[in-house]
Amino acid sequence: MSKKVAVAMSGGVDSSLTAALLLEKNFEVFGVTMLLDSDEKNISDAKKVCEHLGINHYVADFRKIFRDKVENYFVEEYLRGRTPNPCVRCNREIKFGALFDFANDLGADFLATGHYARIIFEDGRFKLKRAVDAKKDQSYVLYNLTPEKLSKIILPLGEYSKVETRTLAEKLNLPVADKPDSQEICFVPNDDYKNFIATREPNAQALQAGEIVDSSGKILGSHNGVANYTIGQRKGLGIAAPQPLYVTKLDVANKKIVVGTNDKLFSKTLTAHDVHWIYKPSLPKTLQAKIRYGSKFSECTVAEEENFLRVEFAEPQRAITPGQSIVFYDGEEVLGGAIIGRSNFRHNVRRYFVESSVSNPNYSGE
Repeated sequence: MSKKVAVAMSGGVDSSLTAALLLEKNFEVFGVTMLLDSDEKNISDAKKVCEHLGINHYVADFRKIFRDKVENYFVEEYLRGRTPNPCVRCNREIKFGALFDFANDLGADFLATGHYARIIFEDGRFKLKRAVDAKKDQSYVLYNLTPEKLSKIILPLGEYSKVETRTLAEKLNLPVADKPDSQEICFVPNDDYKNFIATREPNAQALQAGEIVDSSGKILGSHNGVANYTIGQRKGLGIAAPQPLYVTKLDVANKKIVVGTNDKLFSKTLTAHDVHWIYKPSLPKTLQAKIRYGSKFSECTVAEEENFLRVEFAEPQRAITPGQSIVFYDGEEVLGGAIIGRSNFRHNVRRYFVESSVSNPNYSGE
């Protein structure tokens, strides 16, 4: 009997080609599209592709769980003066959480997606590895997967470049072969996250006007809400200075934004919580890490202290941002990751994490 594979179909070229490639390998394939908002365009495109391929198509209404687990988390993090990565959260809670279970209930042996990453069985275990196309590699956002789920997930595009994906889609006459890639946060209209947050929580303290100050507390200007800024930001500050100034700290409690020169953005250390290991190495250990999706790999030493990690980089990192994920690699393999808490951590650790667990309802110490 052929194995049954559920393909997460977004209506884009990557997931559509994923379904087509698996059909060529004689899997029994069906498509599943997640309904996350009121936009029916992607569902319609996915349905057309499934009709073209001659496979069944299902729609999973995940609007409520997506709002609860991803959208609310996104808003809450910004209101705390942090910058979240919603794709990391979505992959953990929705695509490889709710959708994984949905596919299993439909009798699927595997769940396949169009992510650019590789799953390889090696040395007696399943490993998550970087994609062949380094520019398109999406392994960073998949660090919350477990070994068990890796054994039941298929990522066919990890061996291809984006150019090859487009070419194959055209050869197979897929209806979405020339559909542009989405460059925006899928649930934020017009990519205007500031308006999205203000609509959800218009009276939040993080959206109230306040002062822009330097590290000594000198007032340099005013802002329209801490949540509208992020670490490392230069544009939109509206202040005159003899040299460029950047956001170095967001102080929600006092409604202040601290700015400084570029050199103030560099740090060699950070702490991270909400730690997840696919394969936990013996710590402390020297690994490579990325502190955001688009950053370069940097060598670091990772040590474990109670319920968080302390990370020290070989070279200073620019604009380490609380709320983003730090993902650890051993060569091409993704070992795990965590959520960045602070850089240049000089505060009482126990006090900080007790406050975090109380103020952030999404933090469970996992």
